Amino acid sequence: MSRILKQSFFLPSPVLTEKNLPSQAGRVFIITGGYAGCGFELAKTLYQSNGTVYVAGRSRTKADSAMQRLRSENPRSKGRIAFLEVDLADLSTIKPAVDTFLAKEQRLDVLTNNAGVMMPPPGSLSAQKHELQIATNCLGPYLFAKLLTPLLIHTASLPETVPGSVRVTWAASTAIDGFSPPGGMTFDSDDGYLPHPKNNQNSNYGASKAGNYFLASQFALRHPESGVISNAWNPGNLNTELQRHASFLMRLIGKLLMHDSKYGGYTELWAGWSEQAGHKERNGAYVWPWGRFGGVREDVQAEIDKGVDGKAGAFWEWCEKETKKYA
Repeated sequence: MSRILKQSFFLPSPVLTEKNLPSQAGRVFIITGGYAGCGFELAKTLYQSNGTVYVAGRSRTKADSAMQRLRSENPRSKGRIAFLEVDLADLSTIKPAVDTFLAKEQRLDVLTNNAGVMMPPPGSLSAQKHELQIATNCLGPYLFAKLLTPLLIHTASLPETVPGSVRVTWAASTAIDGFSPPGGMTFDSDDGYLPHPKNNQNSNYGASKAGNYFLASQFALRHPESGVISNAWNPGNLNTELQRHASFLMRLIGKLLMHDSKYGGYTELWAGWSEQAGHKERNGAYVWPWGRFGGVREDVQAEIDKGVDGKAGAFWEWCEKETKKYA
């Protein structure tokens, strides 16, 4: 509970914002779900700073509206912004999206796995019949990151690239502390990830957020000399489209207690662009709002500390098995 409170109230001011972010000219970024919520706020900051930004998602209509707004509000930007169509809940769409991107770009500096779904109706499934939250929040981002990893590593190797500046970041949440099952998720050595048997969507959501921290830590562990930094972040308690499936009471509480989505954008910005988060010894770290290192529940952290032998390692292998045929 103390960790949840420290990530929810009396938060320190963000230290990296659009006001002190250096020029991003010549750098290329992908933000999944970058046309809404804190993903949009991050896209705005990067576009203002002259970066090339791909907003990735399934809604071209939302993307076109968001991109038009960014261009009209930032007429002096020398950056580029483009849409990359992908549905993280449908693994068959991910390789085509990556192929489209690779045909256009020769570098990728930061991949921000921002998109996600929160507490959809019980029984909601992905195109491949996985529980929707674990599919959208973990399986899709895992495959997306896997297919983009060679380009991330290539970018990190370029002579002009600042060490530690190439990153892949993953969306976690205080739901790890508040809702996830013991050890972060229920995992069976034979069956792999097991959703809550009674369709407890709070528990399933918490497990998917623990899964993202698992993936962030495992990426760092499995690519130690790649030059690519991986971390997970809790964006903070925000009023965004993520609450669209929440109950009326939860949305009302959100209006009273939650923060503007721009602050979540600052958390993502710090995780992906701050000098502090780029240090090699911080690879696999966990980031609190609005940009500082923190931790998660002890039983979840214990599974990460076990490396490939804990649930984090087993979950990575399960994601590999479930997505292999779509790679």
